[in-house]
Amino acid sequence: QLQLVESGGGLVQPGGSLRLSCAASGFPLPAYAIGWFRQAPGKEREGVSCISSSGGITNYADSVKGRFTISRDFAKNATYLQMSSLKPEDTAVYYCAARDLWCSDRPDVYDYWGQGTQVTVSS
Repeated sequence: QLQLVESGGGLVQPGGSLRLSCAASGFPLPAYAIGWFRQAPGKEREGVSCISSSGGITNYADSVKGRFTISRDFAKNATYLQMSSLKPEDTAVYYCAARDLWCSDRPDVYDYWGQGTQVTVSS
């Protein structure tokens, strides 16, 4: 069974940067599309970004376009979310998730989830 573990969250000032990592084990990562989601207190889980199984297709939520970059390293079986120009409204628990082949911004279609990592943007 595929297992995902996120890391890289923390406290950062507005305008700062963080890089989140999603390490996979159990199955070869190239078979899966990886999505990053976030959930703030009292809000629904929302899609942030996704990268297809091949790495050739990436999607971003409008709220993060131009600030976040998703990438994957097949050799390390890992996916990354580089976050720049962070804003207080980016504060949330960030999750990575996997599904077969293609991206989706719907969390209900993903089969595997990590435990989440907290990102707090505050001065």
